[in-house]
Amino acid sequence: MKALMHPARAVALVFLLVILIGTVLLMLPTANAEGQSSHWVTALFTAVSAVCVTGLVVVDTGVYWSSLGQVVILLLFQIGGFGMMTLATLLGLLVNRSFRLRTKMVAQQESRSLAMGDVSSVAKLVLVVTLGVELFVTLLLTLRLHLAYDLSWSEAAWSGLFHAVSAFNNAGFSIHSDSLMRYVSDVLILLPVMTAIVIGGIGFPVLHDLRNRFRDPRHWSLHTKLTLSGTLILLLGGFAMLLLFEWSNPATLGPMDLGNKLLSAAFASVSARTAGFNSIDIGALTHESWALHYFLMFVGGGSAGTAGGVKVGTLAILVLLVIAEIRGRSDSEAFGRRISTSAQRQAITVLVLGSAMIVLGTLFILRGTDAPTDKVIFEVISAFGTVGLSTGITAELPESSQLMLILLMYVGRVGIVTLAVSLALGEHRMPYRYPEEHPIVG
Repeated sequence: MKALMHPARAVALVFLLVILIGTVLLMLPTANAEGQSSHWVTALFTAVSAVCVTGLVVVDTGVYWSSLGQVVILLLFQIGGFGMMTLATLLGLLVNRSFRLRTKMVAQQESRSLAMGDVSSVAKLVLVVTLGVELFVTLLLTLRLHLAYDLSWSEAAWSGLFHAVSAFNNAGFSIHSDSLMRYVSDVLILLPVMTAIVIGGIGFPVLHDLRNRFRDPRHWSLHTKLTLSGTLILLLGGFAMLLLFEWSNPATLGPMDLGNKLLSAAFASVSARTAGFNSIDIGALTHESWALHYFLMFVGGGSAGTAGGVKVGTLAILVLLVIAEIRGRSDSEAFGRRISTSAQRQAITVLVLGSAMIVLGTLFILRGTDAPTDKVIFEVISAFGTVGLSTGITAELPESSQLMLILLMYVGRVGIVTLAVSLALGEHRMPYRYPEEHPIVG
């Protein structure tokens, strides 16, 4: 029993419990638009996708589920997003308090972004940021939908609320069959959604640091600097490359004017990093754009936020490690700080295990379907990165493959944080060291 109460394991167990409750609720006849009990795989897949804030679906959310079912889904991804932010942040605080002289949490090394004060005040700040952003974006979307699209106030408010909460939690769920493709040229819809995605996905430690030291960038933690700089590079790089790859594609950006091309490419770049919305047809992207999405989805967003993936901080640590090795330096450094060896080992571990999950998941699904390999890889990375973007094959996959996607979503959402904190809490010094030897590399 004591082992089950380990903080890292508690995260996984709590999410599993919420998934089971959500599955039962979605199997109720009143949750189905036709008044029939949903198949358990459909209910389980939807519950896992919602709690793990992924957005992959096997049925049309706005058509298949009743109003009650849609409310349940909204509550699930709200709990999933807020719960992950709170639990990951509180676990980070626990690590910093218990092992202050040797802080080990991945992507938060040498970081002062998590306060050492009252834990309840930290959770309160998460709540304020979450509700504040969601309510503000809901207001903007409601006004736009009512005034520009002639929706009634109630319809506009529900659509605005659903998409605002889904965006902030990087959930990717939409009550529209085409996600947000109908708003492809509407900057007043897409811009608030993009803003919510970035704020929710950048990570609470960064938001906490910015709140306390916004006017003093020199004293931002290394985690904040790495996350912000990495996020900016990925967003701008993804934007530029999507423009290049899709500029003349007649099925995506080709027919658009310059303004809409820029807007669509920006939205796709933001959404690819675990948000899961799409304003253009993902299945019609070029193969180069799919390959770019593989990378963006795998990396994801910031630590201790609503985004998935292996995290920007992990990628930044690995890049700095490679740069240091190329330069022949023994230390990885950035912004006048040295990155600890333990952080580098943890980043490598997360990368290797994440890559292994992608490979195993792809091989398993390929054995049970005739779907093209590139599309299968896309779905697998989307599930593991809790992104939710799809080339359109998820609903057509056999149940065994859908169950594999369920496992990938759960591991991708809970496993990385659990692994990072387990490494942080479990490391201990051995009373002895073996003689050192240098094997041949490369």
